[in-house]
Amino acid sequence: MGLCTGSPGAYPRRVRNRIPGWLRDRRTIVALELVVFAVFLGALGWAVRDVWGDAAPRLRHANVVDLAIALAIVAVYYLVFVVGWVRILAAYGIRIPYTVALQAEMISMLAKYVPGGVWTPAARVVALRKFGVKETPVVLATILLEAGLSAVAGVLVFAVGFAIVGGGDAPLLPLAAFFVVVSFLLHPRVFRPVARRLLRPFGAEEVEALPTRTAVGLVAFYALTWPLGGAALFFLLRAVGGDPDLASIPFLGGASAVGAIVAVLAVFAPSGLGVREASMFGLMLAVAAEGAALGATVLNRLAITVVEAGLLVAGALFLRGRGGVAAADAETQGTADLVPQSR
Repeated sequence: MGLCTGSPGAYPRRVRNRIPGWLRDRRTIVALELVVFAVFLGALGWAVRDVWGDAAPRLRHANVVDLAIALAIVAVYYLVFVVGWVRILAAYGIRIPYTVALQAEMISMLAKYVPGGVWTPAARVVALRKFGVKETPVVLATILLEAGLSAVAGVLVFAVGFAIVGGGDAPLLPLAAFFVVVSFLLHPRVFRPVARRLLRPFGAEEVEALPTRTAVGLVAFYALTWPLGGAALFFLLRAVGGDPDLASIPFLGGASAVGAIVAVLAVFAPSGLGVREASMFGLMLAVAAEGAALGATVLNRLAITVVEAGLLVAGALFLRGRGGVAAADAETQGTADLVPQSR
């Protein structure tokens, strides 16, 4: 088994010719995204205008200790989450230092704020090429797998958390449908042809799926990471005067997962800005008052952005201390074997 690459191809002409010329212009697409994004933010601001009067004082007087604990947990979450991608890369024969993977992941996280939608995977590909990994189709396949497996795990965590908390409104049917669709797409017999078609423009001729045992293990791993996000939200709620129960942490972890999923699906919003917050705010109302939920939602966006930037800088300083790119290149030799190894 393996993921083989050939010369880069082109999108099928018959598909490309059906797209209106003005929609092929990336500047036009970005402009449309920004217009939709602006309209959405305006509607969102209007919807929470009455709650902001309660949330603003809570933010001004946020508990510094609880906020610091939340920031630390968010940092731990990202540090652990990256391990999953390292494991996926290793399954395809690409073994890179953890710090390099952390750098690439954080660059892609911050690239989400750039309108256009393509910058997140592009940033990760470029970052790894800098360190000697030139198998673009493989890297893109691992990004797809990371997103799919972590999303499936997130829905499972949300389901468990919702059962614990009980009551409240939740988009259970859409989430169940999303879970079924993504699980179906991740099945080896489906993933191979779908990934091959998606990655053919980047030179892929054949794309193999992860071994089932490895995929199941990764879903279990990601299911353990989402409660860390829930613990961060728990302390953010406390920081703005909320009083959540410890038992709500799995539910909050699921809410964090749902927010991340919605952020990915809402391609018009850079980094899911506003869309992620709207979904998380609505779900947190099951365990917190409106003012506390809105305050924690705002702090969560600030927290993840600050942590992503901080980890990016820390990773860069660490690599520089070890001799920079040359040291990383030496450790990324032998990445030509692109065969997923059964475990």
